[in-house]
Amino acid sequence: MENVTIKSWAEDDRPREKLLRKGKSSLSDAELIAIIIGSGNTEETAVDVAKKILNSVGNNLNSLAKLSVLDIANNKDFKGVGKVKAIEIIAALELGRRTRESEAIKKEKITSSKDVADIFQPILGDHPHEEFWILLLNRANKIIEKKQISSGGVSGTVVDSKMLFREAIQHLASSIILCHNHPSGNIKPSEADIKLTKQLKEAGKFLEIPVLDHIIITDKSFFSFADEGMM
Repeated sequence: MENVTIKSWAEDDRPREKLLRKGKSSLSDAELIAIIIGSGNTEETAVDVAKKILNSVGNNLNSLAKLSVLDIANNKDFKGVGKVKAIEIIAALELGRRTRESEAIKKEKITSSKDVADIFQPILGDHPHEEFWILLLNRANKIIEKKQISSGGVSGTVVDSKMLFREAIQHLASSIILCHNHPSGNIKPSEADIKLTKQLKEAGKFLEIPVLDHIIITDKSFFSFADEGMM
């Protein structure tokens, strides 16, 4: 049997034609993924398969971005989606992530915790493991550089304070902001997070490189130590 196609649909209902006629914003997430997939299988259209893929992650694109190529290609429920189509889906999601990151970094001056979250959400929001980053600022709170300090597992990552402040000193940073993610989605800081923040804040005072804030990122929100009066 041939793959089920969308050609028999009314032209306005076909994802590609719908995009051309009504614009990209008129398409659902499933329809956009269907365009990437291209075709369905002997029983389902590309849109049907796309809906199954989305349903498997609770219709959450951030959760979909956390899947690997094999997670998608080896799922028996996604008939007709092999490694090639899985790679195309992952590549499209990565382009979207990089677009968000590029847009966020355009705002050079940091004026709030949300500015920091907007920079790191595209980088860390969908990570399946913890990473610790710092944002280096000059005296005007403009961004000098963002640097990854460590990468760990699902529940934690080791931070070397000497390496962290070496980056700050090498880039002549006047202040720094700490940032790491919680893959679990739990926005609250752990006791280890609180202890580390205090240690790094004290070290920053000694080196005259103030630690202004510590931001915890999840796929849906963020937590600011400064906003909560914990700095």
